[in-house]
Amino acid sequence: MNDLISANKRRTVLLMFGFVIVVLLVGVAVGSLLGNGVTGTILALVISAVMAVTSYWKSDSIALAVSRAVPADETEFRRLHNLVEGLCIAGGLPKPRVYVIHDEAPNAFATGRNPKHAAIAITTGLLATMNRVELEGVVAHELSHIKNYDILVSTLAVTLVGTVALITDIALRMMWWNGGRVSRSGDRGDRGNPLAIIGFVLLLVSPLIARAMQAAVSRRRETLADVSAVRMTRYPPGLISALEKLQADRTETASASMATAHMWIEQPLSGVKDGGRLGMWHKLFNTHPPLSERIALLREM
Repeated sequence: MNDLISANKRRTVLLMFGFVIVVLLVGVAVGSLLGNGVTGTILALVISAVMAVTSYWKSDSIALAVSRAVPADETEFRRLHNLVEGLCIAGGLPKPRVYVIHDEAPNAFATGRNPKHAAIAITTGLLATMNRVELEGVVAHELSHIKNYDILVSTLAVTLVGTVALITDIALRMMWWNGGRVSRSGDRGDRGNPLAIIGFVLLLVSPLIARAMQAAVSRRRETLADVSAVRMTRYPPGLISALEKLQADRTETASASMATAHMWIEQPLSGVKDGGRLGMWHKLFNTHPPLSERIALLREM
């Protein structure tokens, strides 16, 4: 289990480093298309820095607002608060803010920048579906995201994907308005600059690359949170049963969006089937590993 945790952490560091490289390459591509590679790179770094700082301080508020989460009343949701308090004591964590989302689909997520500034949100559908030990497993999973600082990793992933999308959108719009007629170093007559063509292709595919990397970061973190949750509760059947109920449920989470999809305990949006000729391509964009694989791993513990 310790080997799994260490391997997931190493892979996540590599993926986050890859994110930064993609952002820098996009900056270089923008610069080559506009005639100055240094300018494009600096522009990419500035936008990345601004978005990273903003999301670091406001990520939890934004995620909760987008998901239509409201503070969980301590009287009405006493069972939930008791579970959170008990698990926080067991895990050595400060109690996060607790929210509920009025949504029939059973789901949950954690957000924030660190354990002292974190929040968890649970749908009313999950509260209605899970018994006490199952709910304890789900809450432990979300608290594990907080304890492992996954919430910060998820925030950075969203920021970097948004940065890539923003920069490429600005660059493509600028190319559209100037007609691509800006003279660049390397142009020969009217034949254009081969490096600019490469840059244009990179601008088109970089959002897809960033999406795939975001999904990969999320998949690693979900597996780690499952393992950590079992260590916290010391009762694997609780989380196993909860994941089995999530696997059987077919309700789509109405409060989720593409921006927050990777944060939930289960992939909240209906996606494409992974079978067929394009199966491997579809799997690249799955924000979560299959529930069957997660259940199988927990059964081996």
